[in-house]
Amino acid sequence: MEPTKTRNPFKTFSLGIQHVLAMYAGAVIVPLIVGGALNFTTEQLTYLISIDLMACGLATLLQVWGNKFFGIGLPVMLGCAFQAVSPMIAIGMKDGVSAIYGAIIASGLFVVLFSGLFGKLIAFFPPVVTGSVVTVIGVTLIPVALNDLGGGDGAKAAGEFGSLLNLGLGFGVLLFIVLMNRFAKGFIRSISVLIGLIIGTLVAALAGHVDLTPLKEASWFHAVRPFYFGTPTFHASAIITMILVSIVSIAESTGVFMALGKIVDKDVSSKDLARGYRAEGLAIVLGGLFNSFPYTTYSQNVGLVQMSRVKTRDVIVVAGGILIVIGFVPKIAALTQLVPTSVLGGAMVALFGMVVSSGIRMLGGQVDLNKFENLFIIACSVGMGLGVSVHPELFAALPDWARILVDNGIVAGSVTAIVLNLLFNGLKGGALSGSKDAAMKEGQAA
Repeated sequence: MEPTKTRNPFKTFSLGIQHVLAMYAGAVIVPLIVGGALNFTTEQLTYLISIDLMACGLATLLQVWGNKFFGIGLPVMLGCAFQAVSPMIAIGMKDGVSAIYGAIIASGLFVVLFSGLFGKLIAFFPPVVTGSVVTVIGVTLIPVALNDLGGGDGAKAAGEFGSLLNLGLGFGVLLFIVLMNRFAKGFIRSISVLIGLIIGTLVAALAGHVDLTPLKEASWFHAVRPFYFGTPTFHASAIITMILVSIVSIAESTGVFMALGKIVDKDVSSKDLARGYRAEGLAIVLGGLFNSFPYTTYSQNVGLVQMSRVKTRDVIVVAGGILIVIGFVPKIAALTQLVPTSVLGGAMVALFGMVVSSGIRMLGGQVDLNKFENLFIIACSVGMGLGVSVHPELFAALPDWARILVDNGIVAGSVTAIVLNLLFNGLKGGALSGSKDAAMKEGQAA
């Protein structure tokens, strides 16, 4: 049952903005990387960022507004899939930009058609796997947060990474959020991240660390249209590649769905997962039609749900609406670009850390940690996930289709947890396999 909804429109709007800011950096970095690699013009890149934000909003609403056919109905945000970046660039360089969107549309249709089959994946995600996957998600995101806290890639190029100003801004925001969660109460505490970002940006502005150029150059309205980059073309190799990417996204989304289910006290069934996958497939098709990206759940917003203690869907609906508006009004989108990378990084440390703690809570509360097999599953999956994130070049010699499954630390850790759980615990007991409940049932049977 969904908790009582936030009734004050101002509170709901503020919480929605907080979710947008939490995922904004991840949402815009993908078009920047892909557009830069494929030599898009400034006009094309502006369109790509705008349509991406709009599609993020539409994809989020598809997932939140659950019905009998699609949508899991959990407070989940969707954004462009990081694991699709390298395959999209490779396809674009080989077969052209139009082949990227043909492959995206085909992969989305694949997910929609086989969503019912994917829904059976719940049997592969008992608590020992789910907890491990969520922990891996948080652990692999922490380096991203620390990179931003130091100033990001731009600061590295300028020789300013880890400067006293960047460290002061990043750790200052983190300290502010900590103090707000210790001494503030109610609504003020629930939007501590948003307040921290605003204050951090104001302090950075006083220090001359805020660039107003994007705001000055952005237009007030930007029209979007389907097939901006031309009619999609379909190539077998490109389609197979994007289908593999979509399967990887589904595996990652399953962990996010299960984590959110625990946070909002909802038992996620195989039918719920199927509706969630179907919504994700529709979002991927949408991305192909509007020439943007494939979309998947964003794990960084899970930490925000946990930290803010606001678990209602109305806040996510507002966040989706905000993204759609931003997609049509580049001037508004430019406002969010004013937040310095180091300020955003400080907030990300807390958010991603909450994802880690959520995974640890699952493992400690639902998994029999006295059982060596479970400890071994956790050790190997977290170790693999973190190791691959630190050294992704480890698998550089593998073919491209195989690297899609091992280049991403979250996916590598998830696959490790699933395989080892099947090896040690099997599917006996279904979703309870490897959990305390299963151990108790086995003891009673004996």
